[in-house]
Amino acid sequence: MTNSLREKLQSRQFVVTVEIDPPKGACPWEVYERMRLLARVVDAVNIADSPMARMRMSPIALAHLVQEELDLEAVFHLTCRDRNLLGLQSELLGAFALGVKNILTLTGDKPQMGDHPEATGVFDVNSAGLARIASSLNRGYDIVGNPLDSSTDFFIGAVANPEAEDLEEELEKINSKIDAGVGFFQTQPVFDLKRLELFLEATHSCHVPFIFGLMPLKSVKLAKYLNDNVPGVNVPQGYIDRLQVKGRQAGLEIAIELMHEMKSMVSGVHIFPMGDVSLVETMLIEGAA
Repeated sequence: MTNSLREKLQSRQFVVTVEIDPPKGACPWEVYERMRLLARVVDAVNIADSPMARMRMSPIALAHLVQEELDLEAVFHLTCRDRNLLGLQSELLGAFALGVKNILTLTGDKPQMGDHPEATGVFDVNSAGLARIASSLNRGYDIVGNPLDSSTDFFIGAVANPEAEDLEEELEKINSKIDAGVGFFQTQPVFDLKRLELFLEATHSCHVPFIFGLMPLKSVKLAKYLNDNVPGVNVPQGYIDRLQVKGRQAGLEIAIELMHEMKSMVSGVHIFPMGDVSLVETMLIEGAA
């Protein structure tokens, strides 16, 4: 693929990525069709790793298929929940062999949260430790220092929290991940641009790109659920009032407004479609008009 996500970010192009959950089954075709709609309007698609600890198809396998079948660059998520140190390294080497080179390193939700509560959470390392593993493979060594037959070249990502109450503590976490080899960050959905400005000021010395979360709100119910249940997400009351009046259309308008504002501020946006890919497509086409 030409003009990869890494190259676009390094050349300071504004990028758009979108998050997709893999299917709960062995057939990828329905997910293909949803992503096919996005292939002409996004720079990459993120593929989650059994999100919320609910069993799904391997993100590495799906990322490979998406890149081969749709010519759409993928970022695969990898969690520390399900694999020990041996398994994590094997998965990474296999992913690279399949041409999947963008990784988002995550600690992962505990199994007790999901549909297999009896499963064992491994957690040999956290997300920073996983980034360190990928970085070591990039240098041609496994995590205990043994040389590899050939090295990898992963573009390593991690998550950051612009809504953190203690931005100094959050900055320490970000810097520790950068030291571990992280080359870009993605965040939860951002709705408060004043908080975003404070975060950008706090992280101005971090010379890596940040891709900030953007979620088209479909209803007041969704906005209130995010405020009550999702740490690091805050939907201002003004947006909730607009949703009360115009519903889904207001959510689309708010998302377009936020994207326009962010274009002059950040490296890119990462869209959470919440199962409504058509809304994302409409948002990006109307937002580009």
